[in-house]
Amino acid sequence: MKAVGFYRYLPVTDPDAFVDLDLPRPTPQGRDILVAVKAVSVNPVDTKVRAPKDKQEPDGRVIGYDASGIVEAVGPEVTLFKPGDEVYYAGDITRTGTNQEFHLVDERIVGCKPRSLSFAEAAALPLTAITAYESFFDRLRIARDGADRGQSILIIGGAGGVGSIGIQLAKQAGLIVIATASRPETIEWVRALGADHVVDHRGSLVEQVRAAGFRYVDHIAIFNDMRHWDAAVELIRPQGGIVSIDDASLPTPMAGMKVKAASFHWEYMFARAMHQTPDMIEQHRLLSHVAELIDAGRLRTTLAQVLTPINAANLREAHRRVEAGQMRGKIVLEGWGN
Repeated sequence: MKAVGFYRYLPVTDPDAFVDLDLPRPTPQGRDILVAVKAVSVNPVDTKVRAPKDKQEPDGRVIGYDASGIVEAVGPEVTLFKPGDEVYYAGDITRTGTNQEFHLVDERIVGCKPRSLSFAEAAALPLTAITAYESFFDRLRIARDGADRGQSILIIGGAGGVGSIGIQLAKQAGLIVIATASRPETIEWVRALGADHVVDHRGSLVEQVRAAGFRYVDHIAIFNDMRHWDAAVELIRPQGGIVSIDDASLPTPMAGMKVKAASFHWEYMFARAMHQTPDMIEQHRLLSHVAELIDAGRLRTTLAQVLTPINAANLREAHRRVEAGQMRGKIVLEGWGN
């Protein structure tokens, strides 16, 4: 089967950063399903995993953490899917990735693909939808059913992949959304997704949020990096909560959080699969719920760009665009060519 991988961890400008591979087709066991992959998406985590380092993969490594496709075969313990079902999912960072024609994945982290979306449109969603959903409803304990309607949330990184679906999920929960964006096209993007207020992350977040009428905000989601930690601590309301998906590489002083009795949460969407937690199946449920919202017209895909086919050259280009840090929404690769 066709696949795209690498043997060395190289800069994206190197022609060998990705190479086209021919690999054996895997066979599902246990609760695994075998998916005929139709489209994949690229996320910042892909570029971090592939980032240059002094290491080699003698047998080649395939990464990729978003996919949509059709169930080809199922393991003997599978109960949620059957061959022919259309699915979408974000995979497991501890296993071989989605950048291959046929991919094995545990059924408990797979959702039913939205019927109203193409495979490309669906592939843009899983990792970011899981991340935003878990950030809001599992970590910050925001009520999904609207019981917290009227509360405010600041989404830092509003135009990115996670922010783009996060704005929509927050609006579905009835929240007032303040999103960051800095360029005309990203400002327009986040407003179209439902942001009530837009602030420029290149300026003072504290000054801009307060100028918009908020002394404090009820919730803060840091969906890019921790450079804005001090502003977040200043803006969070007493007993409010902050969630972050960034690496813990920058200082995060907690004194300001303590005097507000505010809470801080890490979100890592791979945690359930990585640790085989008893509630792994929650990712199946939440992806299926997101699909229902999409098919009901209450959420939209965050797809912004499509490259075709799925091959080494296009995957290098997708990684280059993500690494440039100027993405609006998501970039997807579709089809395997002839």
